[in-house]
Amino acid sequence: MTTLIVDTTIYDEGFYYHDCPNVYPKTRTWENGIDCCSWSGVTCDSMSGHVIGLDLSCSALGGDIPSQISHLSKLQSLDLSFNSGLKWKETTWKRLLQNATGLREILLEETNMSSISLTTSPFSSSLVTLSLVYTGISGQLTSHILRLPNLQNLNLAGNRDIQIHVPNLNCNTCLLSILDLSYCGIQGSIPSSFSNLTYLTSLILMSNDLNGLILPSLSNLQHLTHLDLSHNELTGLIPSSISNLHHLTHLALSFNALTGLIPTSISHLHHLTYLDLSFNALTGLIPTSISNLHHLVYLDLSRNELTGQIPNVFEMLPNLQTLFLHHNNLQGNLSSSLFTLTQLSQLDCSCNQIEGPLPDQVAFSNLTELLLNDNMLDGTIPSWALSLKSLGFLDLSNNLFTGHISGDITSSSLEYLYLCNNKLQGRHFPESIFHLVNLTHLCLSSENWSGTVHFPLFSKLQNLEYLSLSGCSSLLLESGMSVNYTFSNLRELQLLFSNVIGYSKFPGKFPVLEYLELSNNKLEGNVPKWIYGIHSLGFLKLSHNMFTSIGHQFPWRQLEYLDLSFNMMVGDISSFICNATFVKVINLSHNRFTGTFPQCLANTSSFDLDLQMNKLHGILPDTFENLYLHSLNLNGNQFHGLLPKSLSNCTDLVDLNLGNNQFEDTFPNWLQNLSYLKILDLGGNNLYGPVANLESQNMFPSLIIFDISCNNFSGSLPKAYITNFQAMKIQTSLYPYLGSETGRVYGELDPEYDNSLTTTIKGVSTTFAKIPSVFVNVDLSGNKFEGEIPDVIGELQALRDLNLSHNRLVGHIPNSLGNLTNLESLDLSSNMLIGEIPTELTNLNFLEVLNVSQNQLAGSIPRGKQFDTFLNDSYGGNVGLCGLPLSIQCNNVSQQQYPPSEAEDKFGFGWKPVTIGYACGMVLGIGLGWCVFWIGKPEWLVIIFGGTTTRIKRRSRGNRRRARATSSVQLAVAK
Repeated sequence: MTTLIVDTTIYDEGFYYHDCPNVYPKTRTWENGIDCCSWSGVTCDSMSGHVIGLDLSCSALGGDIPSQISHLSKLQSLDLSFNSGLKWKETTWKRLLQNATGLREILLEETNMSSISLTTSPFSSSLVTLSLVYTGISGQLTSHILRLPNLQNLNLAGNRDIQIHVPNLNCNTCLLSILDLSYCGIQGSIPSSFSNLTYLTSLILMSNDLNGLILPSLSNLQHLTHLDLSHNELTGLIPSSISNLHHLTHLALSFNALTGLIPTSISHLHHLTYLDLSFNALTGLIPTSISNLHHLVYLDLSRNELTGQIPNVFEMLPNLQTLFLHHNNLQGNLSSSLFTLTQLSQLDCSCNQIEGPLPDQVAFSNLTELLLNDNMLDGTIPSWALSLKSLGFLDLSNNLFTGHISGDITSSSLEYLYLCNNKLQGRHFPESIFHLVNLTHLCLSSENWSGTVHFPLFSKLQNLEYLSLSGCSSLLLESGMSVNYTFSNLRELQLLFSNVIGYSKFPGKFPVLEYLELSNNKLEGNVPKWIYGIHSLGFLKLSHNMFTSIGHQFPWRQLEYLDLSFNMMVGDISSFICNATFVKVINLSHNRFTGTFPQCLANTSSFDLDLQMNKLHGILPDTFENLYLHSLNLNGNQFHGLLPKSLSNCTDLVDLNLGNNQFEDTFPNWLQNLSYLKILDLGGNNLYGPVANLESQNMFPSLIIFDISCNNFSGSLPKAYITNFQAMKIQTSLYPYLGSETGRVYGELDPEYDNSLTTTIKGVSTTFAKIPSVFVNVDLSGNKFEGEIPDVIGELQALRDLNLSHNRLVGHIPNSLGNLTNLESLDLSSNMLIGEIPTELTNLNFLEVLNVSQNQLAGSIPRGKQFDTFLNDSYGGNVGLCGLPLSIQCNNVSQQQYPPSEAEDKFGFGWKPVTIGYACGMVLGIGLGWCVFWIGKPEWLVIIFGGTTTRIKRRSRGNRRRARATSSVQLAVAK
């Protein structure tokens, strides 16, 4: 009998691992005096009786690894995986490796090796498999480890303190076939020496910080079957040499920054079953040559910039089970070959520009998910889409489908059904909807439901968690029907744009409802009391109604988000807000609240607050030091005094809108280091002085909206700030609205604040309920800024709206403005700009509004592209301009750049004769003055000069009236 010397006091930590089918402390079967070879997890050699295998994986063990384990000198296999409570000591680890020279397999996944270094670990030459996944081991992965003569499988995933140091790796005799270094925090480029590991079959480098190009030399790995470089920062093209990897079955390059076309050479990878190129910046067409990948099971090309039509070649991919093409710019009709795929399980072509109808028949027999939302599909919804037996997820929302919903929905396995925001119509929903007992998410919102919808019927769907039902001409909440009014699992309910009947005394019960939206329903009076009884409610949105009061006894309880914007709420704001103890997001904008800023908010730890467009007044308290403030919008009230400097302590501030009040202060330079600030609106106040060009490396780096218009700022334009507007230089947002980075997907709750903004866009006052993330705006108009327009504005390539009008700017229009290729509105009017309009501005293909009127511009107006669409009022008040659309032809205009002054125009001489006359007149004037001094005011002098002086004064007043819109330089010359 062999005695295993192991301390059996290793104890149960109670850990659970999703990779373990069963978690059980195997050491509980260990008893002294019993042959250890019979213990659970212990394997002995049948001949010698020595312990050769120890498997205590998934045993929920903890404590230090006992030092006696190093005495197992004959050990060949050690598996302590998934015991995160176990901790290695360096001495125990090294002794084990030194004594057990026959160790072939070491599996220590998710044990604690934070005190162990790879660099100094004396691995045996007999080692075949080494898996140290998420152990916290550190040190360098060096060439000597990779050159271990028998090592075939090396998995170091999840150890972010590992460094790669394998220069000049010569490994012709290496047997390493699997190398997994995912989640290791590896930086820099892919080590070129990896291409010498010629026996590799699997190379996994996903989720690191790798950058640069995909090395063409990786094509030397002729035995490679699995290559995963996803979730890195790789750039450039996919090398065509990737086709040399003839045995490749799995290729994942997703979540990088790869550009260019999908190389047709990928079609030479005939054994490929898995191809993922998603979340890159690939352009061009989907190559038809993918039809050569006959074994393909999984294909993901989503989240790129692919264009053109989906190729009609999918009948050549009979094994395809998953196809993701969503979030591209694909156009045209859906390929008919898609609907011949009998093995297809998941099809997602959403968020493209695909049009046309769906086919009447399909060959799908295994389809579980069909997502075609956010396209331009039309026609009627075919019956097969609602009758596939295996279908569990169907999203056809945000298209142009018409007609009625099929009367017989037989897809009984449906859990997600989204048909909202189409042009569907009808008086009633089909009864079969209420038989889909597995439904958890249902969206039926439309604009054309003409009949009476009995809301209590939806309580039949007891598994329902999300319901969106909008656009009903008559939505009846009360009903005499004998149905169960309890919505047992409903978490989110949206009833918008409907004629709601019986909302004041609705008898339904919502025991777990968290999100309730009743916006745009013309509801009036007090907020109904049945809402008070929803104790689980955390999100309440009642905007765009006619409510006048929420009631004094409203039980705020767990409420964290409250939106009562665009109602008729009245009363003192403080008595209302100060009862909202736990609310973190409050939107009371566009109401009739009065009073001063609520002092109670100084004691609140965090909030987002929108009080814009009310009747609030007073001085803002300087008590924002201890607040986690994400958004503060007080636009359109009557606040006055100084701007509170304590806002500079709100380092998480994203949206600060204090516009259209009566603040009187200098520019708040103390806000410049708010690195997350995206919106700064101070327009329409009484702010004054220069906007200092402070020298700093991090001034407003995230800003995308900068509005300080209609104040009294002076001095030069703030060049230093403009230079540091980093977020305005590149538009990379994948999200449609500001603040939607963590937005709701299919009904999941969104805790983020819906930022709103009222601003002037293209000369029109515009209110955004949600701010589009692509809206990038700089408005410095209506001030007293002087000097020239800095060239650096041309670097803000994401700009959509630029307004520098009504200032005192001089010099030429910079040619660099032609680089603002996303610009839609440019207003430089009412300044003193000179010279010609740069022809570079014709590069602005999206420019819809141009105003350069009331300047001193001269020369011909550029022609072509957008400039052919602008009318006369874009150029008025520039007497030196000529060409279309003006009636003045350029060959009839003097070559003089500056318009002549009124004095020159009237008397026919310029500044040189005036100067000569001034000198002579000065001598005459001194003589006359000496004469008057000695003899008094002579009668003859009054007769000669008196009347002339009066006429000059009258003419001067008339000239000033006519020249009020011209520059001060012109007036000075005229006088």
